[in-house]
Amino acid sequence: MVWKWRKWNRATHRDLGYFFFGITLIYAISGIAINHREDWNPNFIIKTTPVDLGKPVEGKPSKEEVLEILKSLDELDNFKKYYFPDSRTLKVFLKGGSLMIYMDEGTGFIEKVKKRPVFSEFNYLHYDPGKWWTLYSDIYAGALIIISITGLFIVRGKNGISRRGAILTIAGCIIPAIFLILYY
Repeated sequence: MVWKWRKWNRATHRDLGYFFFGITLIYAISGIAINHREDWNPNFIIKTTPVDLGKPVEGKPSKEEVLEILKSLDELDNFKKYYFPDSRTLKVFLKGGSLMIYMDEGTGFIEKVKKRPVFSEFNYLHYDPGKWWTLYSDIYAGALIIISITGLFIVRGKNGISRRGAILTIAGCIIPAIFLILYY
């Protein structure tokens, strides 16, 4: 009996691809998000709203005065604590954000922060949250090696690894090599 390696190759490639579909999607989506950190924050949605108290804040306000400011901004229920980073600035920590007041002008801004749905969870996994995930992602990395190698031998003939597939494989290896040469 002849061992049918192509059958096993296809089955291995197919089954690993199916099994690791979820983690592949997670790493692909979070990878794109992380690659573009300079364009946006992939983990958080940050909303900044300007505020104008209508008049300067005199001296260093007491806790009661800070609470009155928060009441006028409809943020009283979100108060956590406050401090003065310098003699003319008031910073108030709120649930889900903060308030910064420039006391000389009586202006400032409220910054609200909330987790970006889906992306923050995917990025959490991408950044490796612990030893069990490390083990699973190491197994996944090994599976990617197997998927890559078995994928080379799925197609036969003119589109297979001996012709067209070889050209595409070489091109796909040359591109990262060029980036390493240019940027590393």
